[in-house]
Amino acid sequence: MAPAVFLGLGSNLGAREETLRRARGALQARGFETRRSSSLYLTEPVGGPPQEWYVNQVLAGETSLAPAGLLSVCQQVEQAFGRTRGVKDAPRTLDVDLLLYGDELRDGPELLLPHPRLHERRFVLVPLAEIAPELRHPRVGLTVRELLARCPDRSRVLPHAPAGRPA
Repeated sequence: MAPAVFLGLGSNLGAREETLRRARGALQARGFETRRSSSLYLTEPVGGPPQEWYVNQVLAGETSLAPAGLLSVCQQVEQAFGRTRGVKDAPRTLDVDLLLYGDELRDGPELLLPHPRLHERRFVLVPLAEIAPELRHPRVGLTVRELLARCPDRSRVLPHAPAGRPA
Protein backbone atom coordinates (compact mmCIF):
# COMPACT_ATOMS: atom_id res chain seq x y z
CA MET A 1 0.00 0.00 0.00
CA ALA A 2 1.31 3.44 -0.95
CA PRO A 3 2.02 5.85 1.91
CA ALA A 4 -0.40 8.72 2.52
CA VAL A 5 1.01 11.88 1.03
CA PHE A 6 -0.13 15.41 1.90
CA LEU A 7 0.39 18.49 -0.25
CA GLY A 8 -0.34 22.11 0.64
CA LEU A 9 -1.51 24.41 -2.16
CA GLY A 10 -1.72 28.18 -2.03
CA SER A 11 -2.20 31.16 -4.34
CA ASN A 12 -2.54 34.90 -3.83
CA LEU A 13 -2.13 36.25 -7.36
CA GLY A 14 -4.59 36.11 -10.22
CA ALA A 15 -7.62 33.81 -10.27
CA ARG A 16 -6.66 31.99 -7.07
CA GLU A 17 -9.49 29.44 -6.93
CA GLU A 18 -9.13 28.56 -10.61
CA THR A 19 -5.38 28.22 -10.19
CA LEU A 20 -5.83 25.72 -7.36
CA ARG A 21 -8.42 23.77 -9.36
CA ARG A 22 -6.15 23.56 -12.39
CA ALA A 23 -3.12 22.73 -10.22
CA ARG A 24 -4.97 19.71 -8.78
CA GLY A 25 -5.47 18.46 -12.33
CA ALA A 26 -1.83 19.10 -13.24
CA LEU A 27 -0.65 17.17 -10.18
CA GLN A 28 -2.91 14.26 -11.08
CA ALA A 29 -1.62 14.24 -14.66
CA ARG A 30 1.91 13.95 -13.26
CA GLY A 31 1.24 11.04 -10.91
CA PHE A 32 -0.40 12.37 -7.73
CA GLU A 33 -3.79 10.76 -7.11
CA THR A 34 -5.92 12.92 -4.79
CA ARG A 35 -7.97 10.87 -2.32
CA ARG A 36 -9.24 13.73 -0.10
CA SER A 37 -9.12 17.49 -0.32
CA SER A 38 -9.84 20.10 2.29
CA SER A 39 -12.16 23.02 1.77
CA LEU A 40 -10.66 26.24 0.50
CA TYR A 41 -9.47 28.72 3.13
CA LEU A 42 -8.80 32.42 2.88
CA THR A 43 -5.58 33.01 4.80
CA GLU A 44 -3.68 36.02 6.01
CA PRO A 45 -0.13 36.24 4.58
CA VAL A 46 2.62 35.28 7.01
CA GLY A 47 5.87 37.19 6.50
CA GLY A 48 7.12 38.81 3.34
CA PRO A 49 6.15 42.15 1.81
CA PRO A 50 2.58 43.53 2.02
CA GLN A 51 0.36 41.38 -0.19
CA GLU A 52 -3.12 40.00 -0.83
CA TRP A 53 -4.54 37.15 1.22
CA TYR A 54 -4.03 33.59 0.02
CA VAL A 55 -6.45 30.86 -0.87
CA ASN A 56 -5.08 27.62 0.62
CA GLN A 57 -6.01 23.96 0.52
CA VAL A 58 -4.50 20.63 1.58
CA LEU A 59 -4.69 17.48 -0.52
CA ALA A 60 -4.26 13.91 0.72
CA GLY A 61 -3.33 11.32 -1.84
CA GLU A 62 -1.08 8.61 -3.14
CA THR A 63 1.69 8.40 -5.68
CA SER A 64 4.16 5.88 -7.05
CA LEU A 65 6.73 8.68 -7.21
CA ALA A 66 9.54 8.69 -4.66
CA PRO A 67 9.66 11.77 -2.39
CA ALA A 68 12.32 13.54 -4.48
CA GLY A 69 10.37 12.83 -7.67
CA LEU A 70 7.18 14.19 -6.15
CA LEU A 71 8.99 17.34 -4.99
CA SER A 72 10.24 17.81 -8.54
CA VAL A 73 6.67 17.42 -9.86
CA CYS A 74 5.42 20.02 -7.34
CA GLN A 75 8.07 22.48 -8.54
CA GLN A 76 7.29 21.75 -12.21
CA VAL A 77 3.61 22.48 -11.59
CA GLU A 78 4.47 25.72 -9.78
CA GLN A 79 6.61 26.83 -12.73
CA ALA A 80 3.90 25.87 -15.22
CA PHE A 81 1.60 28.29 -13.38
CA GLY A 82 4.10 31.15 -13.52
CA ARG A 83 5.76 30.79 -10.11
CA THR A 84 9.02 32.65 -9.83
CA ARG A 85 11.36 32.45 -6.86
CA GLY A 86 12.95 35.70 -5.81
CA VAL A 87 12.01 37.51 -2.61
CA LYS A 88 11.31 35.16 0.32
CA ASP A 89 7.56 34.91 1.14
CA ALA A 90 6.68 37.11 -1.84
CA PRO A 91 3.25 36.90 -3.52
CA ARG A 92 2.88 33.90 -5.82
CA THR A 93 0.61 32.50 -8.46
CA LEU A 94 1.01 29.01 -6.99
CA ASP A 95 2.78 27.35 -4.11
CA VAL A 96 2.78 23.54 -3.83
CA ASP A 97 4.44 22.20 -0.67
CA LEU A 98 5.19 18.56 0.03
CA LEU A 99 4.03 18.42 3.65
CA LEU A 100 4.20 14.73 4.56
CA TYR A 101 5.12 11.55 2.73
CA GLY A 102 3.96 8.76 5.00
CA ASP A 103 6.29 8.57 7.99
CA GLU A 104 9.34 9.54 5.91
CA LEU A 105 11.99 11.63 7.62
CA ARG A 106 14.41 13.47 5.33
CA ASP A 107 17.03 16.04 6.25
CA GLY A 108 18.76 16.62 2.92
CA PRO A 109 19.70 19.92 1.35
CA GLU A 110 16.99 19.57 -1.33
CA LEU A 111 14.23 17.82 0.63
CA LEU A 112 13.10 18.11 4.24
CA LEU A 113 10.33 15.81 5.45
CA PRO A 114 8.01 16.49 7.06
CA HIS A 115 7.86 20.09 5.84
CA PRO A 116 9.98 21.94 8.44
CA ARG A 117 7.37 24.61 9.25
CA LEU A 118 4.20 22.51 8.94
CA HIS A 119 3.58 22.53 12.71
CA GLU A 120 4.04 26.33 12.92
CA ARG A 121 1.55 27.41 10.25
CA ARG A 122 -2.19 27.75 10.77
CA PHE A 123 -2.76 28.07 7.01
CA VAL A 124 -1.52 24.46 6.73
CA LEU A 125 -2.80 23.02 10.01
CA VAL A 126 -6.41 24.21 9.70
CA PRO A 127 -7.08 22.52 6.32
CA LEU A 128 -4.97 19.50 7.32
CA ALA A 129 -7.01 19.13 10.53
CA GLU A 130 -10.19 19.16 8.44
CA ILE A 131 -9.16 16.02 6.52
CA ALA A 132 -6.73 14.25 8.89
CA PRO A 133 -7.10 15.49 12.50
CA GLU A 134 -5.66 12.31 14.05
CA LEU A 135 -2.66 12.08 11.70
CA ARG A 136 0.56 12.02 13.73
CA HIS A 137 3.49 14.23 12.83
CA PRO A 138 6.32 11.67 12.43
CA ARG A 139 8.96 13.93 14.01
CA VAL A 140 7.00 15.75 16.72
CA GLY A 141 4.71 12.83 17.64
CA LEU A 142 1.59 14.95 18.12
CA THR A 143 -1.62 14.70 16.10
CA VAL A 144 -2.57 17.47 13.70
CA ARG A 145 -5.39 18.42 16.09
CA GLU A 146 -2.85 18.75 18.95
CA LEU A 147 -0.43 20.72 16.77
CA LEU A 148 -3.19 23.14 15.80
CA ALA A 149 -4.16 23.68 19.45
CA ARG A 150 -0.51 24.48 20.30
CA CYS A 151 0.33 26.45 17.17
CA PRO A 152 2.04 29.78 17.99
CA ASP A 153 0.85 31.31 14.69
CA ARG A 154 -2.15 33.60 15.25
CA SER A 155 -2.75 34.58 11.62
CA ARG A 156 -6.35 34.43 10.41
CA VAL A 157 -7.58 31.38 8.49
CA LEU A 158 -11.20 31.70 7.32
CA PRO A 159 -13.47 29.32 5.42
CA HIS A 160 -13.58 30.53 1.82
CA ALA A 161 -16.50 30.28 -0.53
CA PRO A 162 -15.56 31.38 -4.04
CA ALA A 163 -17.88 33.93 -5.62
CA GLY A 164 -21.22 32.44 -6.51
CA ARG A 165 -20.93 29.49 -4.15
CA PRO A 166 -22.39 29.19 -0.64
CA ALA A 167 -19.99 28.98 2.30
